Amino acid sequence: MELLGMSPMIIQVTRIATVLVLVALLLGLRGAEARKGMILDSFEYTAISCRGHTASITDFGGVGDGKTSNTKAFQDAVNHLSQYASDGGAQLYVPAGQWLTGSFSLASHFTLYLHKDAVLLASQDMKEWPVLKPLPSYGRGRDAAGGRFTSFLFGTNLTDVIVTGANGTIDGQGAFWWQNFHKGKLKYTRPYLIEFMYSNNIQISNVTLLNSPSWNVHPVYSSNIIVLGITIIAPVTSPNTDGINPDSCTNVRIEDSYIVSGDDCIAVKSGWDEYGISFGMPTKQLVIRRLTCISPYSAAIALGSEMSGGIQDVRAEDITAVHTESGVRIKTARGRGGFVKDIYVKGMTLHTMKWVFWMTGNYKAHADNHYDPNALPVIQGINYRDIVADNVSMAARLEGIEGDPFTQICISNVTIGMAAKARKVQWTCTDVEGITSGVSPRPCDLLPDQGPKKITACDFPAEPLSIDTVVLKSCSFRVKHM
Repeated sequence: MELLGMSPMIIQVTRIATVLVLVALLLGLRGAEARKGMILDSFEYTAISCRGHTASITDFGGVGDGKTSNTKAFQDAVNHLSQYASDGGAQLYVPAGQWLTGSFSLASHFTLYLHKDAVLLASQDMKEWPVLKPLPSYGRGRDAAGGRFTSFLFGTNLTDVIVTGANGTIDGQGAFWWQNFHKGKLKYTRPYLIEFMYSNNIQISNVTLLNSPSWNVHPVYSSNIIVLGITIIAPVTSPNTDGINPDSCTNVRIEDSYIVSGDDCIAVKSGWDEYGISFGMPTKQLVIRRLTCISPYSAAIALGSEMSGGIQDVRAEDITAVHTESGVRIKTARGRGGFVKDIYVKGMTLHTMKWVFWMTGNYKAHADNHYDPNALPVIQGINYRDIVADNVSMAARLEGIEGDPFTQICISNVTIGMAAKARKVQWTCTDVEGITSGVSPRPCDLLPDQGPKKITACDFPAEPLSIDTVVLKSCSFRVKHM
């Protein structure tokens, strides 16, 4: 029956309008239900830069089920957010979940933020790890003569990049790589967890790194780097899982970190033999504070062995090491060239050590057979003070190079408690020169005791490095995600 007083056309329009209203209502209800499924999170953190734009990895199709590959999602997200580099920068939020991914590259003016229950899982599919040329200061890969797999989180020629969070996790799933390394099945050098090349203004903070395939954090040819409040854990028998390796870098600050690894907790580097000499980029102006290290087969802090570009002005204080092979170790050899000088260490607390101090000029690993055996390293100006150690097997093993002694060594205010089964010879010294004061047990004759009046003789600079003047900003953001 037609509506009274209405033409057929008006009736038809009315019916269409009614249908549209009903559809709109249904869509609105569904939208409301979808909005009910959305999560609004707020976060605060400190950083060298805050960001003007935020997105979640779920906005780019990321699936945190631990099985789905998210390599494309992460790279798409970074590429999309890079458009905001000149507009306040951007941050990518990774919510709770297990996010399986291969290697991906970061961008300038960019922050990767991990929720406390977020886990980045490194893919075990080698097709998701592109291969790079060897580093020019090394001339070859560390594991093999050819190239190297791209690091898990990677960046080159970047500025203002942050990897941080609420102590979320980056899991390298290294057992896969360790097994292949031990079996000699790798054609290329294993990837690192985080690496920045030719970059500046970098921050890595408040994340946990697990089971790296090889080195954990590797800034190389870079400057103005802050590593703060990170945890690094790998089995103590895992191969080459160094903690933090600043390599040909300037102005680096490492603070408040806890490292358990199968290699040196911190290894300072600058290139290998003739390649490092030719590249000629030292690591300098490095400060290390409040580090805790466990590494039964390596050092809390190592200088070298790849030090051919030089290492200068390293300052370490408030260092704790437990069940670690040595407190500080200098590693070099004929053919390395370069230098290690102006090294300052104070305030170490050491428990259960093989050696407190170890220097060796006979570290035999070389890049190839083309090194110059007449390229001798210069090791001088090494200062250690205010150190307490207990349960130590041997106080020091100091071995310079014949005809090229390690000089200007200063050790003061050091008390070393020897283990019940300590070695009978507590100090061995060859081809070294320097002084000591207030050191127990009595040092070797090549480091004569200057008496208690010289107990503060070993230098530690009072003036701060420029990286110490960097003050982190308070940042916050809100993000909606499923």
